[in-house]
Amino acid sequence: MKQFILVLTISFIGLNGVFAQKKVFDNELYIGVGAGAITSSIDFVPSIPQEQKIDFFGGVSAKYITQKHLGLIVEANYSRRGWQEEYDEESDFSYTRTLNYIEVPFMTHIYFGNKTRFIINAGPQISLLLNDRQKMSSALAADIEDRIALDPEAPIGVQYVSFGELNRFDYGIVGGIGMEVQTGIGNFDLEGRYYFGLGDVFESRRSQNAYFGRSAHRLFEAKLTYYIKAK
Repeated sequence: MKQFILVLTISFIGLNGVFAQKKVFDNELYIGVGAGAITSSIDFVPSIPQEQKIDFFGGVSAKYITQKHLGLIVEANYSRRGWQEEYDEESDFSYTRTLNYIEVPFMTHIYFGNKTRFIINAGPQISLLLNDRQKMSSALAADIEDRIALDPEAPIGVQYVSFGELNRFDYGIVGGIGMEVQTGIGNFDLEGRYYFGLGDVFESRRSQNAYFGRSAHRLFEAKLTYYIKAK
């Protein structure tokens, strides 16, 4: 959490510097909508074998250009994250957990070019967990039940706890690069992003006898956003 607060503070200090600069052109405000694909996993410690879970995210955006080559982007997105466990095909085991979030990134926006621009976005992101959905094969459910019966004290299936035991708040750092194309009907931003979670999905405090020392989101995203100029 201290890392996140430090990044957030630095970001706002930088933004204050941006707004304090002498204007060389009129500020520009753009409003947009966007969506894209997301591949997600959880950085578990101890580790859990996983495949990349593919899903989608999307929402609304506001881009404020304060001076040449520099601005700010704020978004509100609905994001379907989570993880998909990896098993041998012969086992008939399968498990996927989808975690649905509302996420709000605050990103510094840097661009180079005129009608076609190279863009860089980076900054802190906060998220709120709304709900989840678990999908487990009957073979895996039976195996877990049998193993728990044999050793009730063993940490078996700890990642399958109920929604109420998950941390609702998430925070981390997001960054991306891409291209922007300005046309007569609006601007199109195509971007690839990476999100590095600093918060944990599961309890991680030793004082609470937590099983996982780490359970943070790792996200790769591809997003297309359409902007229209509002100011």
